[in-house]
Amino acid sequence: MTLIRFPDPRYAGYEGIVTIGGDLNPANLLRAYRQGIFPWPIEGWPLTWFCPEERAILEFKDLHVPRSLARVSRRAPFTFTINRDFNSVILRCAEAARPEEEGTWITPQMIRGYCEFHQMGYAHSVEAWEEGELVGGVYGVDAGGAFAGESMFYSRPSASKLALLHLIEHLRERGAEWLDIQVMTPHMKALGAKLISRDLFLRMLAQTQERGLNLF
Repeated sequence: MTLIRFPDPRYAGYEGIVTIGGDLNPANLLRAYRQGIFPWPIEGWPLTWFCPEERAILEFKDLHVPRSLARVSRRAPFTFTINRDFNSVILRCAEAARPEEEGTWITPQMIRGYCEFHQMGYAHSVEAWEEGELVGGVYGVDAGGAFAGESMFYSRPSASKLALLHLIEHLRERGAEWLDIQVMTPHMKALGAKLISRDLFLRMLAQTQERGLNLF
């Protein structure tokens, strides 16, 4: 197992790349997330680790649930669980079709690494079920009391969105005040997410870690 000595993410280089290389063992993942760094494979490159100049976050005080989604929430036939089937959630996220992307960044190496990370208690999932069938979900990482969302999938309309709202409610109940979503998406922007500077994000991460929240 090769341990990476991550440089200070405040001085990340081109496109927010902090370093290149290494592997996705739990020790590297833990060190990375605790410093605000996340892996994002690029085809044809060694493994790349990022801390972007702008970071997308959702502060729960700014959460906006559209009326249409609120109506769906009241009548949706879904039930939700936490950490019941992490492996299936990440596999389904890897298989999900994303028109704006070619292929998937959730490689077999990523799947193996995060499943092991989950077994050690750092990566977590929320599942949406309909009559015993997994129909949506979201997974991410506890970066020391601050949660970093990684990916979502759905096979029923709004299943992933409602799984995300279930996650947010769970985090709120445990004292969390915001969610790291890394890169802005139209859906997250509609929920109230915003972009902040890397320096501000790293300060917020450090302050949250000092609170010692137990999220799961």
